[in-house]
Amino acid sequence: MIALPKPLNDLFRPPPTPGVLAVFAHLDTTLAAIKQLRAAGHTDFTVYSPIPRHEIEDALGQAVSPVRMFTLVGGIAGCSIGAWLTLWMSGDWPIVVGGKPVGSIPPYVVIMFEMTILFGALSTILGILFNAMFAARRAGTIQYDARFTNDKFGIFVPGGADKVAKIESLLRAAGAEEVRRG
Repeated sequence: MIALPKPLNDLFRPPPTPGVLAVFAHLDTTLAAIKQLRAAGHTDFTVYSPIPRHEIEDALGQAVSPVRMFTLVGGIAGCSIGAWLTLWMSGDWPIVVGGKPVGSIPPYVVIMFEMTILFGALSTILGILFNAMFAARRAGTIQYDARFTNDKFGIFVPGGADKVAKIESLLRAAGAEEVRRG
């Protein structure tokens, strides 16, 4: 890998997002801080956890990803295209074997299933790409601490200079071990 000189790296790095980063030692204090932030009207903040915790997901109350609808629509389309394709081919090139009906569904279930999986997987990839391209992104880097991968929880709340003091006092009152402005 070729490393760019330091000045070129700085040209391509967006400026850091102003805000407050809080470090928590326990899950309970992190959940309390999330609830207090939401009660205060803050909805755009990032939570860091050393392990996946369902309690944090429940406290954040985030909407479910729309990618699963892409998968559902793709799977339904694949199943119906698989059924249409096999029935059309049977009608176009009929092979009558032992008096069985030409448009029998049981032999086509395998093809319908495979088309469901194929179209579902492709539409999932398209859904991920579509949501990644058109999702609203923050204009800057978010603060992070390496302790969040070991044993600490963290919350980063973006905010301007007028809101930073209020956010900082709220996080300290919630039980943060350390609060940094950025």
